[in-house]
Amino acid sequence: MTELTELTAVRLLDGYRKGEWSPVEATRAALERAQAIQPEVNAFVRLTAEDALARARESEERWRRGEPQGLLDGVPVTVKDILLLRGAPTLRGSKAVDPAGRWDEDAPSVARLREHGAVFIGKTTTPEYGWKGVTDSPLSGVTRNPYDPSRTAGGSSGGSAAAVALGAGPLSLGTDGGGSVRIPASFCGIFALKPTYGRVPLYPASAFGTLAHVGPMTRDAADAALLMDVIGHPDSRDWSALAPPPGAYTDGLTGGVRGLRVAYSPTLGGQVAVRPEVARAVRHAVERLAELGAYVTETDPDLTEPVEAFHTLWFSGAARVTEHLGPHQRDLLDPGLREICTQGARYSALDYLAAVDVRMDLGRRMGRFHDTHDLLVTPTLPITAFEAGVEVPKGSGHRRWTGWTPFTYPFNMTQQPAASVPVGSDGDGLPIGLHLVAARHRDDLVLRAAHALYEAGVASAGRLRPSGS
Repeated sequence: MTELTELTAVRLLDGYRKGEWSPVEATRAALERAQAIQPEVNAFVRLTAEDALARARESEERWRRGEPQGLLDGVPVTVKDILLLRGAPTLRGSKAVDPAGRWDEDAPSVARLREHGAVFIGKTTTPEYGWKGVTDSPLSGVTRNPYDPSRTAGGSSGGSAAAVALGAGPLSLGTDGGGSVRIPASFCGIFALKPTYGRVPLYPASAFGTLAHVGPMTRDAADAALLMDVIGHPDSRDWSALAPPPGAYTDGLTGGVRGLRVAYSPTLGGQVAVRPEVARAVRHAVERLAELGAYVTETDPDLTEPVEAFHTLWFSGAARVTEHLGPHQRDLLDPGLREICTQGARYSALDYLAAVDVRMDLGRRMGRFHDTHDLLVTPTLPITAFEAGVEVPKGSGHRRWTGWTPFTYPFNMTQQPAASVPVGSDGDGLPIGLHLVAARHRDDLVLRAAHALYEAGVASAGRLRPSGS
């Protein structure tokens, strides 16, 4: 008997067309899985079961008539609780946000999903305002790893990653300002893409400015391409949104990697200490790319550590997003968030503009790098999932989450498309991610190379049941 929670969106839709199962059956299965995993991993802020089943019944009737509404009609999806979802409060992981309100508008990506008939089953957890690389907050507590609940799911889109890994809907929308879809994807063994900035519109605008991207979190690259075909179109509410893509991302998946020029940088030129098991898994996947016909060169981009500039931009954004709060509301904030807000408020306009200069130079250097390389491959993270409930691994010596995410946040500064692909596990069974990066506007190349790794059996679809079941 087919386990509906184990199917990708592509496979679910194929079953709807053939009458093998229905949107109502798939939605009920996803809701049951969400309820089952919640006590162990804490992936959800809320489930919207009644609304989901109503939308699933409408979808089922459309499929019965042979008139599906769009590309995702009847597919269960989840949404990170940073993005607006009409009819549900968006609390952003914070006790300082008042749940009372109209909540009558969808974010652009959510609106596109609604237009294409997707079924919203719930909102997923986030750290407060999405400020760090793990998922815990004063509002919803700690989100845990599907492979080992004593470990973190990563963040800031940790709830989405855990939900997808455990079969509570094959698709989720996350946000990424410094790695926030790719970090939890790596820790939870799923696929996630941070698209080129502006490819997926964002409204309201993020206080973190043009560092913040919206991206798909899925079980494989084919599902991500399908989701991008839905959400990757302009919206008048986002003045920085890009024009429509030249074609469907799903149409470009099967091109393979033969002839692509791939730069492999295992440690960013010795700047990063990578755990040996991570290094081995990533190198094995890179060797497979070469076997598939890619021209692989071990070389490093000119990526001088830009963390201080990133902190200036990031901490300033945190200060901005909380500046309207009164003293009582500030007392409710995550202490780490409160700390970076205080630091961010001290920066001057000149400090901020100096960080922008660093960012622009970094973007220029990466642009030149991609003149001679189609793709850059690194580990997504130098480590696997660590203890839940802390910002940095104990004993690491890191002060902030950026200390253990050196491969992810630079590409928010450059606005390039970047994805995490699951390519193995360590001795404790914890997932390892490979990082694929392309030049701006070449999201198609990232998806194509990732799909090739799935087709070759190098990438895996991820966990589907809680660790104790």
